[in-house]
Amino acid sequence: MSRREMVERLASLAAVAVGGANAAKAADDALPPAHDMSAMPAHWMGKEQIAFLIYPGFTALDMVGPHYMLTNLMGATTHIVARTKEPVTSDTGLIFMPSASFAECPADLDIICVPGGTTGTLKAIEDEATIEFLRDRGRRAKFVTSVCTGSLVLAAAGLLDGYRATSHWITRPLLSKFGAVPVDARMVRDRNRITGAGVTAGIDFGLDMIGQLRDRPYAEAVQLLAEYQPEPPFDAGTPQRAPKEAVETLQAMFPGFLANVEAAVSKARLSIR
Repeated sequence: MSRREMVERLASLAAVAVGGANAAKAADDALPPAHDMSAMPAHWMGKEQIAFLIYPGFTALDMVGPHYMLTNLMGATTHIVARTKEPVTSDTGLIFMPSASFAECPADLDIICVPGGTTGTLKAIEDEATIEFLRDRGRRAKFVTSVCTGSLVLAAAGLLDGYRATSHWITRPLLSKFGAVPVDARMVRDRNRITGAGVTAGIDFGLDMIGQLRDRPYAEAVQLLAEYQPEPPFDAGTPQRAPKEAVETLQAMFPGFLANVEAAVSKARLSIR
């Protein structure tokens, strides 16, 4: 690929991203392109149907990170799905407007992604309608994915049985109790199951999916568009690297949650048909 071709491709990708990245909406608006799109390879345009499942109390960054990445897939349509189309409040008070209810979500999805959380995730696991929706769409989706404790919701729906998977480090050991094989990794891909570890891992997961669904040059362009080059001010992002005091502080905060979520997942799995 020549330098000129790469510049043209970057320009075409940026035009879509800045314009909203939703090809369906762009087609409806029928606006002329801001840049010459003639250099764009044909395989850069897809038609994926992508759904992010949200619920009261979910962790916003679990969803927003991969959502930013995947909405940069030209031609894809992204749905923010909740039980109803009423506003959904995240665990930090951010308010999201679902674009589709469970009933309105396309039956056949290319990607379904479940973010995590704490008490909100527990309530989602305990909600029969949420688990049944996930079972239904997950059985047919081309890729079944999660970020953070969202993998526990997948496990509750019986969608991780026999699959390698990860989760937030606090909850990862629970996966072995629900048919999955826990892996200590930032992202785990096992056939069409792709799970991300805690919170920020969703950004990596989304970028990796772009490379898988398009190609490396496309993914690199999106990474550059996002200026995604993490340089955290502290080196404490995993239990292995964090100070012992920080690890112990967090471990002391969650024993009650772990017991409750284990009971909820076990109960949800009893109803698997």
